[in-house]
Amino acid sequence: MSDFESIYQQYGKTVYFFLLSLTQNESLSEELTQETMCRAIMNIGAFCGESKMSVWLCQIAKNLYFEWQKKNKRNVPIEDALLAEPDGLDIEEELTRKETAHRILKHLHTLDDPYKEVFMLHALGDVPLKQISQLFGKSDSWARVTYYRAKAIITERLEGEE
Repeated sequence: MSDFESIYQQYGKTVYFFLLSLTQNESLSEELTQETMCRAIMNIGAFCGESKMSVWLCQIAKNLYFEWQKKNKRNVPIEDALLAEPDGLDIEEELTRKETAHRILKHLHTLDDPYKEVFMLHALGDVPLKQISQLFGKSDSWARVTYYRAKAIITERLEGEE
């Protein structure tokens, strides 16, 4: 197995889900994951080992996403990725969950950065707070506080709707 295959197998899903949390588009996330891996292999000499490989790859992915966003100058809808239906649930229960998810997404988009990005990475992308802190070049406590502040703002806004 080549180094490229090894890196892709070990970190491909992490990069993909990180990008999915940003783009909310499966095909775009797949495309950007491929581009991330290609750039990483071409620039592997730039990886100095000061952070985890996954953090370095997510930073490349984040930069690629921002490049794509700048080039396309539009926002990608996120409802499709978050509202996928699991099998075997009661229809009424599922409708309630979809409605709640939609309300959360509505408030998420009104957050300023870095709150929006940290919340999306951790809550939607399952990226650990420690890795988020490394992505932003901040402390672990910064990532934790930023996430909980974003969560509190969304919770407060949701309660204000009721």
